[in-house]
Amino acid sequence: MTTNDFLQVGLYLVVLLLLVKPVGNYMALVFADVPNRITRFGGGVERVIYRLCGIRDDEAMGWKRYALAMLLFNVLGVLVVYLLQRMQQWLPLNPQHFTAVSPDSAMNTAISFATNTNWQGYAGESTMSYLTQMLGLAVQNFLSAATGIAVLVAVVRGFSRRSSLSIGNFWVDLTRSALYVLLPLSLLITMLLVSQGVVQNFKSYVDVPVVQTTSYTETVKDAAGNAVKDAAGHEVTKETQVTTQTLPMGPAASQIAIKMLGTNGGGFFNANSAHPYENPTPFSNFIEMLAIFLIPGGLCYMFGMQVGDRRQGWAILATMLLIFIPLTIGLVAAEQAGNPALHGLAVDQHASALQAGGNMEGKETRFGIAASGLFAAITTAASCGAVNAMHDSLTPLGGLVPMWLIQLGEVIFGGVGSGLYGMLAFAVVAVFIAGLMVGRTPEYLGKKIEAYEMKMASLAVLLPCALVVIGTAIAVMVPAGVAGVANPGAHGFSEILYAVSSASNNNGSAFGGLSANTPFWNVLLGICMFLARFPLAIAMLAMAGSLAAKRHVPESAGTLPTHTPLFITLLACVVVVVGALTFLPALALGPIAESLMSGH
Repeated sequence: MTTNDFLQVGLYLVVLLLLVKPVGNYMALVFADVPNRITRFGGGVERVIYRLCGIRDDEAMGWKRYALAMLLFNVLGVLVVYLLQRMQQWLPLNPQHFTAVSPDSAMNTAISFATNTNWQGYAGESTMSYLTQMLGLAVQNFLSAATGIAVLVAVVRGFSRRSSLSIGNFWVDLTRSALYVLLPLSLLITMLLVSQGVVQNFKSYVDVPVVQTTSYTETVKDAAGNAVKDAAGHEVTKETQVTTQTLPMGPAASQIAIKMLGTNGGGFFNANSAHPYENPTPFSNFIEMLAIFLIPGGLCYMFGMQVGDRRQGWAILATMLLIFIPLTIGLVAAEQAGNPALHGLAVDQHASALQAGGNMEGKETRFGIAASGLFAAITTAASCGAVNAMHDSLTPLGGLVPMWLIQLGEVIFGGVGSGLYGMLAFAVVAVFIAGLMVGRTPEYLGKKIEAYEMKMASLAVLLPCALVVIGTAIAVMVPAGVAGVANPGAHGFSEILYAVSSASNNNGSAFGGLSANTPFWNVLLGICMFLARFPLAIAMLAMAGSLAAKRHVPESAGTLPTHTPLFITLLACVVVVVGALTFLPALALGPIAESLMSGH
């Protein structure tokens, strides 16, 4: 890595850490059980929402009722987004007159956005109307993120409450997440992005003259779309002049803001955050990267405040950074080293026999390797899935890093809410292992960890792993699964493994070489996305309900401190070992094998 690389990564981390405490403090006030200046300020709007929706905000919920409300609300969201896509040709705000989305693609997209995955098998600027983008996708960006935060808040109450049958009220937590956290921050990020040139309008697409007229040869087709042939049986071709290009418009900035803040991912345009209308400048790139980690980082501090020990929040955050920083440095270093297949050839080299400019394939020159590599690590660590470079063009070892960050369970920052409650599941496993070592009943934050909690935590940890390995096995055995692979061999396997890993951990990014908008892939990935989101959340709510009902256990001489460097190291090792033992064989067949074949 160069000095510039270290400076960019370092600056990002410094700014992030400076914002963690104020954002965490703010969210702790938002979700506090007692009234405070924030909830009083927005109390009028909050009460109107409750009246309109028939919500009793003073009604306490046990974990089962909380989970049922969460599940039914999100299933209804899936249905609404599906219908919007299927009927968009008859609905307003469709200046390009886009037709209905196919049933399998609409189903996949509806599940994708409701589960905070935002996997997209389609090109946004040529598929979705403005109404579908705003009323369907952007709204789900808010609601899926708010759902993740609500579930986390309920889980944290499980640790902080004593002898309680309630873990809160889902509707109150959902409303406050959207009203006080996501909406104001999205407005701020939207204004910053618009200032940098991100489009935000309702115009029809604009045709403008090109700087230099070009031509291309195309096949002449008849009314049925079949190629016209001459008397000799050869296809008839014609020269076509290109004098204009079409510039896509639309309300992009507002959707980009929430897709980053809510770690949703996806893109208003097909090229995502590599598109100059979504991410035009290095400053907008920095803002988008900062927005991805802002809420997950702040939630760690909020967790420490709500359990009455800020050190616990810092310990979780330190664990995340302990894994994230080395992997990010490894990714950027692999890209700076360049393509190993070019080493030894007289191609773009300097004295060290490495590519002089590093591996710039698939990257935007306005960002370069450091900002592209950092973005790739951030978006896959945080389950965002937005990309500013083509992950399919990363070097084999560079591509391994984002893939493995996803496979670790999206707990290294992870999705808003879901990342932290996933890490808390790992923390429960870690204290259980530590308890086995010393022969004591494990405790975490003053609550005994017993068989029921371990079952729920194990389900949350292992379910995404099972979905990845089973889904990948099905895809490589079925002809419809391998039909969309653009690159045979180890890299093609990596494309399949990455796609299933992304869906099964609610990330949403893709390597890009896999044609996944087919009935097989839409159904398989849709199932993976649904099962990776809701059963896992229900398991964590069940654990929270069990913990909330327990009494607090005072610390003793045998209690394992869970805020020390020792526990941070133990927790990081548990996360890494689960990922390594589960996926090392698959990674050996994909990126590791490709790296060895390419010259490393």
